[in-house]
Amino acid sequence: MQEVAGGEAGALCAELIRIDTTNEGQGEGRPERPAAEHVAALLDEVGVEPVVVESAPGRASVLARIPGTDPDAPAFLVHGHLDVVPADPADWSVPPLSGEVRDGCVWGRGAVDMKGSVAMTLAAVRARLRAGRRTRGDLVLAFLADEECTGDYGSRYVTREHREFFDGCTEAISESGGYSVTTGPDTRVYPIAVGERGTAWMRLTARGTAGHGSRPAPDNAVAELCHAISRLASHEWPVRLTPGVRALLDGLADALGTTIDHDRLDEEARRLGRVGTLFAGTIRNSANPTRLDAGYKVNVVPGSATAQVDGRFLPGLGEEFLATVDRLLGPRVTREFVNFEQAPSADPQGPTFAALAGALRAEDAAARPVPYVMSGGTDAKSFAAIGIRSFGFAPLLLDPSLDYQAMFHGVDERVPLAGLEFGTRVLDRFLDTR
Repeated sequence: MQEVAGGEAGALCAELIRIDTTNEGQGEGRPERPAAEHVAALLDEVGVEPVVVESAPGRASVLARIPGTDPDAPAFLVHGHLDVVPADPADWSVPPLSGEVRDGCVWGRGAVDMKGSVAMTLAAVRARLRAGRRTRGDLVLAFLADEECTGDYGSRYVTREHREFFDGCTEAISESGGYSVTTGPDTRVYPIAVGERGTAWMRLTARGTAGHGSRPAPDNAVAELCHAISRLASHEWPVRLTPGVRALLDGLADALGTTIDHDRLDEEARRLGRVGTLFAGTIRNSANPTRLDAGYKVNVVPGSATAQVDGRFLPGLGEEFLATVDRLLGPRVTREFVNFEQAPSADPQGPTFAALAGALRAEDAAARPVPYVMSGGTDAKSFAAIGIRSFGFAPLLLDPSLDYQAMFHGVDERVPLAGLEFGTRVLDRFLDTR
C-alpha cells in the first residue's frame, strides 16, 4: 500500500504544479479555485466529503473532516497551501508550470513550497481510506489559498468563518520541516519545526515640507526617511536564545558529536555549513527594508516619503523588537503594520514531537530528528490564534547535493520522486499514531 501511495505522490505533485495558482500578493494573481476543485475531486474519489469555500471570487480553499474510529480521541489537523509565488520562465531550465519529471525529480514552481507536500498528504490519505484505515480521532484536512501573501483569503478566512471544521483540534502539522540534512555517512539531521518567528511587516512614513528642488530643504521627507532606514538596516540585533533554538543547538551538538559555542553563533553557523543555516536566521530579530516610494518629479521636494520593512521577531520578543524599531526610526518617522502576527510555538518535549521523530527513525535508521524554529512564517500563525499548535513537518529524504533551502521561491525548484515516496511512508506511519 505504501509503495503505491508513494508513487502516486509524484504524479499528484506534477498535476498540481500544472495548475497555475500564482499569488502575486495584494489580492492579485491566479485563483486557487481550479486546484481546490482538483484536490476536492481526489478526496471525493475515496469517500471523503470535502467542502470548497471561497473568501472572494476564485480564492478557494478545501476543508474536510474524516471521522476517526474513537469519538473521544482528539482531532488532528494537516494543513497546506495551494498557491505559489511567481516564477519567470526566462530564468528556468524547464517551464516552471510544466511539472516535468527529469533526473529523478519533479520540476516546477511549488514542487517544494508546497504542492509536493500536499501531494504526499493526499497520497497517504487516499491509500489509507482505500484500505479502510482511519485515525483514532477525526482527521481534519485544510488545503488553503493565499499563504504566499497574508492568508487573508485563506487561513485567516477559514479560521474565522469556518471555525467548526477545527473543533477539538489542538495540534497540527504543515510545511517546512522533516527534511534530511546529511551530516556524515551514517547521520542525517531532520529538523522538525516547533515554532517560527513572528511577522511585523511595516509601512514607514516621513513627512516634511514640499517645495522646489532647487531651494534649501531642511525639512526634507525623503532625507529623513533615508536616515531612518539607514539606522534600521545597519543595526546589529543582539543574539537572543529562545527555548526552541536552545533545543536545536543541543540536538545538533549531540547529533554531530561536537560542541557549539553559544557565544560565537554567527561563526559557528558558517563553520557548520548547511546545518548552520538551521539556526543562523533564528538567533535574533531582524528588520529588512524592502520598498521605497517618494515624489513624482526630480525638481519637486515631496511632502512625504514611505518605505516598507519586513520585520521578524522571535517568540516572546515582540515588545523588545518594536521598542528597538521605534528608537531607531526616531520621532519624525511613523510606522503602521501592513501585517502583524505573533510568533507561534509547539512543544518539542511532548508526545506529538516524539511520534514525528519516531516515524522518521522507522524509515531511516540514520535519522537524527531535532527541533528547530523557522525564520519565516506559515499558516501556522492563523491556527495558533485559535489554539492549534503546528509542527513543521513535510518529510523528505534528500540527496546531499540538493540544496533544499534554495528551492524555496528559487529558480529550478524541484523535488525528488524518491523523496516524495519516503515522505508519504513517513506520514502514513505518523498518522497511525493519531
